[in-house]
Amino acid sequence: MEAINIHFFLFFILILYGAADTIPVDQPLTDGNTIISSGGKFELGFFSPGTSRKRYIGIWFSKVSIQTVVWVANGDSPLNDRNGMLNFTRQGILTLLNGSGHVIWSSNATRYAQNSTAQLLDSGNLVVRDATVNYLWQSFDYPTDTSLPGMEVGIDLKTGFRRSLWSWKSTNDPSRGEFTWTFDPHGFPQPFIMNGSIERHRFGPWNGLGFASAPSRLPSPGYKYTYVSNPEKISIMYELTDSSIFARVVMQLDGVLQLSLWNNQTQNWDNYFGSAPADDCDIYSRCHGYSLCNNGNSSICSCLDQFEPKNPTEWARENWSSGCVRKTTLNCQKKVKFLKYPGIKLPDTRFSWYNQGVNLSTCEELCLRNCSCAAYANPDITGTNEGCLLWFDELIDIRDLGASGQDIYIKLDSSQSENSSVEKVKKLRISLPLAASILLLALCLILYIKQKKKKKKKKKKKKDQDQDQDQIRFGEVKSLFSSGKGRKISEMFYTNESKDEVPDVPLFDFATILDATDNFSLNNKLGEGGFGPVYKGMLKEGPEIAVKRLSRYSTQGTDEFMNEVIFIAKLQHRNLVKLLGCCIQAEETMLIYEYMPNSSLDWFLFDRDRSLLLDWPKCFHIINGIVRGLLYLHQDSRLRIIHRDLKPSNVLLDIDMNPKISDFGTARSFGGNETGARTTRVVGTYGYMSPEYAAEGKFSVKSDVYSFGVLVLEILSGKRNRGFFHPDHHHNLLGHVWILFREGRSLELINAHLRESSNLSQVQRSFHVGLLCVQHCPEDRPTMASVLLMLSSDIPLPLPKEPGFFTKAYSSSSTQGESSVNEISITMLDAR
Repeated sequence: MEAINIHFFLFFILILYGAADTIPVDQPLTDGNTIISSGGKFELGFFSPGTSRKRYIGIWFSKVSIQTVVWVANGDSPLNDRNGMLNFTRQGILTLLNGSGHVIWSSNATRYAQNSTAQLLDSGNLVVRDATVNYLWQSFDYPTDTSLPGMEVGIDLKTGFRRSLWSWKSTNDPSRGEFTWTFDPHGFPQPFIMNGSIERHRFGPWNGLGFASAPSRLPSPGYKYTYVSNPEKISIMYELTDSSIFARVVMQLDGVLQLSLWNNQTQNWDNYFGSAPADDCDIYSRCHGYSLCNNGNSSICSCLDQFEPKNPTEWARENWSSGCVRKTTLNCQKKVKFLKYPGIKLPDTRFSWYNQGVNLSTCEELCLRNCSCAAYANPDITGTNEGCLLWFDELIDIRDLGASGQDIYIKLDSSQSENSSVEKVKKLRISLPLAASILLLALCLILYIKQKKKKKKKKKKKKDQDQDQDQIRFGEVKSLFSSGKGRKISEMFYTNESKDEVPDVPLFDFATILDATDNFSLNNKLGEGGFGPVYKGMLKEGPEIAVKRLSRYSTQGTDEFMNEVIFIAKLQHRNLVKLLGCCIQAEETMLIYEYMPNSSLDWFLFDRDRSLLLDWPKCFHIINGIVRGLLYLHQDSRLRIIHRDLKPSNVLLDIDMNPKISDFGTARSFGGNETGARTTRVVGTYGYMSPEYAAEGKFSVKSDVYSFGVLVLEILSGKRNRGFFHPDHHHNLLGHVWILFREGRSLELINAHLRESSNLSQVQRSFHVGLLCVQHCPEDRPTMASVLLMLSSDIPLPLPKEPGFFTKAYSSSSTQGESSVNEISITMLDAR
């Protein structure tokens, strides 16, 4: 009789709630009741975490003796009592109601269907599906702190939708905590653990089998990983072939991503190797730039070969925050070589470029051709020789991984020693009789003393010659400048850039500059660029000046110096900076300019407080001034100049906020009807380079037009193109602008404080013109003459085409729209 009553009770429950793994329409699941997946692995219901009395809807392992919650619906909106109800509506929406009947959480499905079902699957996924078993909504799309087998984590690149893991706030509070596991799609995609907006740990790029430091090795062959990277999405998923194993990857409270398996014998969770971060070297950029972290050494940080500590004193105290710098600065005009570093975790790839269809030898050629390229590697370890990864920024977050690491080739000056700690040849051990050893030692000592004396004499002789040569050089330059014999000085210092005579530029005495700058006092230092530091000065009987002093470690040299002298002195325009003279004495090489009291445009543009001083009339005035300066360079000047490095820091502002284009060190001139050329030495700043110049070395007046377009959009938005991040998509600033334009939301781009003073018509035209200037094909971009007309009139504007931010995969072998294991098709975003 008792058995009959039990069966009758179960039958009644099934009638009331339908199948045990579903929530029937309009029959709420109340606190105290649960549903269980068909295989009995997972359970859904109300729970209270730790010692908390608040109630939450969650999913946990039903066959595990320790309640282990894997998903929480209302982590940020808890119930204060046990009167909550989880309801499934006829429209196919899950709603959590409190005791007063108010909705405090819902599934917010984007699609609805009649006769839909809410079901808890044996994977731990709570789904809402229609009659054809299409998912209208699923909890796997909204993970909390746990990744389960079959759960895809990553980014939908079309919509910007992210599936990330985030830690609980505490064991008693499942609301969003400090730490997040998420993908960064910039450059070559890689996962990060973030502490708010600060990088805590970087897993490294996908190497064909896994991530360098991810918890990706289960103690069983019964698993597989599926990584997808294509124009539509970036994601990772792991699956188990043995359904009896209970596995989970958890973003823990302390910011550690931990892989654990359930142990039936001990009735506990076993944590396996592969947690991240696992040690000091797993902390992001522990040793900073150009350094190697090895947790097995007494001092975990060491500079890469041919690099040295930037601050030796602090480095000796194990303060590695300043990182390392090159012992010999790279010079693109000289030969370079590559040093192979094996067995490492590849550096941060966010500012890198990737091409799937390029082999390693071609990859080396690409890096050699580009002056800004610092290193290259093949990211794939599966045996293929295809795949090229180039770095264009400081190499950060490198650690020694031994046999499990990868190879990288770092660009060095060819004059540096061929010996390195990573490629030393094993020394041959020679055993000699004691007498022979003593004799050999004595002989070596005699030779050493003689060689030392010889070197000392040679060094003194060379020093005397150098001093004489400095005096000759200074005398020649001074004489040539004062006599106007420019062709000779051009032949001495300048190669095939311009055949025009060097103008008669005033020479300043070194003592005069020392006095004007108070011996180059730090109080007078205005900033520092690729040429070297810039100082403010005051001549005794003259105006304030800006002194650009060539640093001995500068990446620029004599060519750039003569470029400045020839171009700026010969080009006279109110929107170009004025060169007052130069100083060449011994090892010192300096350029003297008119002083700009308001510094450069970027000093205002990207600072939260100073940007408020730029109202719309000032911004529009600056934009038009830059247009007139470029128009003069491209069309009205005798030399016909392409600047090649137009950016906010190279636009100076005088006392009246008039813009003046500066820094002509990398400019090129053309004669006759020439409008462009090609180079193997790509120089400039990524984020402002046109696509054809960055990728192929082709430059023209349209390259400057592209840079100007980027500049306009940065002025409008107050955001940098390079390093721009938007939570809804992976594009840079140009990509974001393009999305807004296509959706008719252009005005959303405008910096908030500009709207109060803005002329709506001018703003919209400036936005439109900026997009016309950054179109992918140079032929589609307007000339600066057309830009000036567009901004100063009401003529109809053509519709812009897609901007040059590389939306298509840069590989002919990628298959767009398909997803497969290890599929990689990386988008090149302005070669960031």
